[in-house]
Amino acid sequence: MAEELSAKQAMKPRIAIVGAGNLASAMATALHAAGYVIDQIVSRGRAACSQRARRLAGELGSYAVTAARAQLHAEVVWFCVPDRAIAASAESLSEVTDWRGKAALHSSGALSSDELASLRQRGAAVASVHPLMTFVRGSQPLLVGVPFAIEGDRRAVRAARAIVTDLRGKPFSIRKQDKEAYHAWGMFVSPLLTALLAVSERVAGSAGVRRSAAKERMLPILRQTLANYAGLGAPQSFSGPIVRGDVETVKKHLSALRAVPEAREVYLALARAALRDLPTKNRATLGKILKR
Repeated sequence: MAEELSAKQAMKPRIAIVGAGNLASAMATALHAAGYVIDQIVSRGRAACSQRARRLAGELGSYAVTAARAQLHAEVVWFCVPDRAIAASAESLSEVTDWRGKAALHSSGALSSDELASLRQRGAAVASVHPLMTFVRGSQPLLVGVPFAIEGDRRAVRAARAIVTDLRGKPFSIRKQDKEAYHAWGMFVSPLLTALLAVSERVAGSAGVRRSAAKERMLPILRQTLANYAGLGAPQSFSGPIVRGDVETVKKHLSALRAVPEAREVYLALARAALRDLPTKNRATLGKILKR
């Protein structure tokens, strides 16, 4: 078994991970599990970053180095750093190795592969490879079935698609000019959804339900709503007073939410969106009410 694993690893490119945060940890762990050798974990010189890098490297049988000491022998270098740091990180590593023949990847959802232009100029093929997934401390999401939006140079795209397939993800092509809208889409399905849940807890508080209790009481309906959406789609999953055209109930909601103004604004925005995109009754009357 060990010999078989070693043979498979020998056929895969070695990968260096630049970064040691939540995304870097999840990607490095998944790549290692898929049979890739993680050659190095490259971090900034800060103590906390170096500590995380050493811990991650220890778990994967890799090496932790600071950017100042990196040598980058790996065939693929994957930048898993915040958007604002990608170009600067690439530039800082541009002279530590011969980039000809290597693939350099980054995982920004909003930025294109051109953030790695300094490495392209030195012979690397570059691409952006973004998993449509959320990465937070204390959670290790599976990447099986996760869509990865990919664009960039042909050779880097080919390498990225092979890697994502090995991760059992779902690679798909995206145009550079569509990255910003794509990332905004991702905002709606995770960070802004989390914000909506936080606002929902505040509304529960106005109804006399403590936030800690609200979370537990919300989970069954949340799970069923997602199950309905997955199985039936948005139109057939939409329920409540708007789909029924219950004008008086919507009025009562808006009155009660004056005690939570931010939540009222969210309610109005989403209700107006529902009138545009989902089946409703009494659409004209509801539209007038929701202009308030």
